Amino acid sequence: MTKKSNDHGGGLDGAARQYGGNRTDWIDLSTGINPLPYGVSGIQPDAWTALPDQTAATNLTDAARAFWNVPDTAAILAAPGASSLIANMPRLAPTASVDITGPTYNEHASAFEVAGWKTDGAAAAQVVVHPNNPDGRIWSIDQIKAPLRIIDESFCDVMPLQSLIQHAAEPGTIVLKSFGKFWGLAGLRLGFAIGEPALIEQLKTMLGPWPVSGPALTIGAQALRDHDWANQTRMRLEKDAAKLDQLITAKGATVVGGTTLFRLYDVGDAAEWQDRLAQSQIWSRIFPYSTRWLRLGLPHPMDWSRIEDAL
Repeated sequence: MTKKSNDHGGGLDGAARQYGGNRTDWIDLSTGINPLPYGVSGIQPDAWTALPDQTAATNLTDAARAFWNVPDTAAILAAPGASSLIANMPRLAPTASVDITGPTYNEHASAFEVAGWKTDGAAAAQVVVHPNNPDGRIWSIDQIKAPLRIIDESFCDVMPLQSLIQHAAEPGTIVLKSFGKFWGLAGLRLGFAIGEPALIEQLKTMLGPWPVSGPALTIGAQALRDHDWANQTRMRLEKDAAKLDQLITAKGATVVGGTTLFRLYDVGDAAEWQDRLAQSQIWSRIFPYSTRWLRLGLPHPMDWSRIEDAL
């Protein structure tokens, strides 16, 4: 397996060092994080001071089961971010060959590489990002055929009808969910593995006791039970994604794909576009495998005028 660098969105500190300004001056469009996060309230003092208790953990997983319509026979494990789960996926089966269809974000490939997995021969594991980052590709369950099936739905909350969660209890299946992206609370570090109970039990042993903080348990449960907020957010993101497409294509770019949390454009010279936006302290995402692709997250409502001026 060719060594993968963990290039990803973010990196505002580096952008500020290169182009000037303070981190707080910048608009970060390099990620796929909702710019209007879920409102946090009602955190009791003992959520910060006491070890997380089982009642709070159960409350969170019950909320997750209801929100994602998880089958009764599938198990759920909350974790300190989807990244912590991705790092442990290779440990769920003996080292062999893995199929990871690219281009996609490279945390999965890096995790399997570190664990000694290969990419040649019959695949014992298959990873799909659904919808894919950065192009938004959608998968069907009959395209995922390896004995260990890892379905990363970190960006699927914007399109719940496309979810493959109904297959989560099937043998060899794990569905990953990220809380930080759709709810806009990436710093909370909360993610979920949903799947065959035996696999979830393995992951539970790997993560150890109290993997999720008390505040994350409380905030996660509140947010997952707030279906009205989720529905309103999906409508807003859809509208804003269309607005961003209109702005960018008016400058000669074409839409490649994406989701309503991030958009992917063919801009001809991606490095030039990134540099031009950075001159206005707007950070974007380019890729080592394409000189033409530029990915943009959605701006905060107060930042649209700055985007328009920079273009």
